[in-house]
Amino acid sequence: LYSPNDGTIDPSGWVSALTKGAKMRGAKIFENCRVTAVDTEATTSTGKPKVTGVATSQGYIKTNTVVDCAGVWGANLGSLVGVDVPLVGMRHAYIVMDKVPGIQGLPNIRDHDLSVYLKLQGDSLAIGGYEVDPIFWNPEPDFAFGLFEMDLTEEFGAHLENHFKRVPVLEECGVKSTVCGPESFTPDHKPIVGEAPEVSGFFINAGFNSAGIMLSGGAGRELATWIDEGRSTMDMYHYAPTRFAPEATRDPEWVNAKSHEAYVKNYAVVYPHDQPLAGRNLRTDALHSLLAAQGCVFEEKLGWERPGWFLEPSELTSSGHADAVPKEYDYYGGYLQSYHEEDHPLARPVNEDHLYHRLVDGECNFTWPASHEKVGREVDACRNRVAVFNQSYFGKFFVAGPAGPDAEAAMDWISTAQIADRPVGDTVYTAMCNHRGGVECDLTVSRIEDDPTTGAKNYYVAAGGGSAAHDLDWIRRSAEVGGFDISVTDRTADFGLLNIQGPKAKEVLLAVADSPEEVDLGFSKNKLIKVAGHEVRAIRLTFMGEYGFELHAPAEGLVDVYQALMKEGAQFGIENSGYRAIDVLSAEKGYRHWSEDVRADDSALEAGYAFVMKGFTKATKGNSAPFQGREALEKQKAAGLTRKLQCFTVDPSVPLHGSELILRDGVIVGYLRRAAFGHSINRSIGFGYVAHPDGGVVSVDYLKGAEQWEIEVMGVRYPAKREPKAVFDPKNDRIKGNYTV
Repeated sequence: LYSPNDGTIDPSGWVSALTKGAKMRGAKIFENCRVTAVDTEATTSTGKPKVTGVATSQGYIKTNTVVDCAGVWGANLGSLVGVDVPLVGMRHAYIVMDKVPGIQGLPNIRDHDLSVYLKLQGDSLAIGGYEVDPIFWNPEPDFAFGLFEMDLTEEFGAHLENHFKRVPVLEECGVKSTVCGPESFTPDHKPIVGEAPEVSGFFINAGFNSAGIMLSGGAGRELATWIDEGRSTMDMYHYAPTRFAPEATRDPEWVNAKSHEAYVKNYAVVYPHDQPLAGRNLRTDALHSLLAAQGCVFEEKLGWERPGWFLEPSELTSSGHADAVPKEYDYYGGYLQSYHEEDHPLARPVNEDHLYHRLVDGECNFTWPASHEKVGREVDACRNRVAVFNQSYFGKFFVAGPAGPDAEAAMDWISTAQIADRPVGDTVYTAMCNHRGGVECDLTVSRIEDDPTTGAKNYYVAAGGGSAAHDLDWIRRSAEVGGFDISVTDRTADFGLLNIQGPKAKEVLLAVADSPEEVDLGFSKNKLIKVAGHEVRAIRLTFMGEYGFELHAPAEGLVDVYQALMKEGAQFGIENSGYRAIDVLSAEKGYRHWSEDVRADDSALEAGYAFVMKGFTKATKGNSAPFQGREALEKQKAAGLTRKLQCFTVDPSVPLHGSELILRDGVIVGYLRRAAFGHSINRSIGFGYVAHPDGGVVSVDYLKGAEQWEIEVMGVRYPAKREPKAVFDPKNDRIKGNYTV
């Protein structure tokens, strides 16, 4: 791909220009100034520490905001205040060749197959790449503005060979200079930008993975807005510290392994269903080994091993494997090369006959993954019989306040849906917005039993596993902003979550409940029941569009509950199902996935959340109770929406993966955010925001008035159908238990 706007910049001149501009606008810069401490005090309503000042070798600075821009030393600075910054230092190098004839006007070149790059530098080329055996470097406090000596053959030999393959004339050129210095790399090769969840007022802007200059303008602007206004204007979740689990960031082995794999795969093709091999089996629930023995192929999410899909038992037997669990990370054998010491700490034998690796390779394409038909069978089990989903990786938080009403008031203000005045046993699906009306969370809030001592109201929050750390942080931060005195306790690891869905779900629960009469639950209701001798919170909800129940069980009883479900469910055809099936089932119902089709820079109205927003529906028209973001949303509603989330379907022969263009009457009006294949309807499904070409309001007439909708996939345009309602069971009969329609 040729990018005519690609180019290079002189780093020294660039830094000088930024420094001059900052000083002209009042900034003060202190060089050779060591930070010795970051002071905090527990002044927030949730008891979380808050920055109060910085001690340096040149004096004390009183401030409520600190930005960790220490690069490869970012983790060291974070440790001063108890913040885990998940980055590692590595030696990273490039070399400048002698004069290369005939290169004037040559564009920057990146060869993703050989993992190398070349860029013009005067009448020569600067060349570099990403090797399989980078050298880790522990930051030294007194090392600054220096370079390392480099062994050209050992540290750069593989890159030279690959560069000679791409540009043979280089083999005849000499080397003008070598540059090898420390650089910071992160577990997913993205920078860490945003406020740390551990300490209010402590922001991070580090770990730029050799892309600091390229990303600096946008990262700086968004972070400055975040500090000034309380939130960035763009969605920064995939850069924010809360994209990682605390259990992961505090584990050096996990950070090292993940950062190594991300470094090595920097130029690798990004496939829709690829999975990492590094940092696996960090967080597992009580069912992990049991499901693995039944052919579960796990996916990693927020450090958790969650079920992706299931192999047939015969496939395990025929492959000669007991399970398909990821093996210990082998660093791709990179540290076994002859010039490394035999006892190198990262020298691991290559994982031969790695079933999980082979299965992941089968998923890596842009057509249909190898699991396609298996996922279809799991979808069929849910639609026509009953399926059990292990969603124990979901976040589970308990929200409480003192004897006063703070917990109720806080949750009602943080949530778009009505939480106040709900009786014990109610469960509410809700969004949570920022002050601009952007959607920050998509989760459920259950009113559970009051505190037996104080009578205070208690709430139980169930959040998607992938965004659990973000959601927990958002609830706590919002409570601080609103000035509410509440406690938010993370009990994710203490409880499992089994979700049974399908036409026979009620029969299965009746068969396993100690008191079958307790199973009679209305939709969006919850109660404590006993299953297999364990107290379980049953919540009648669905993310699959079926009649079903979430069973939130104590971790120590999860195996008993699961085995009871499978034993009694056998007569009803119960089957294990994984997250890939959930993705399909939810897409068929038009349910949202936060961080994919809904993000923090999408307003709740644009994303179609009006039905869970108090005061925005006919039923709640008179509810004027405030909630975070309401004022911005009311203004947006009055002005009219300039884009709306829409669903499209295309011919079943066309795979969709997301990022495909949406065209209305031949004009590009958006792109798909999320896609899945609808096994129940035999059509590919995609979701994306449609805008008006001239920036005007996207009205119903505008959407209905299109003569032709198209989706462009890899340069080919296919006819598409806009789906204003759910493509499966649009009247929600099945959710109500009506399977006779």
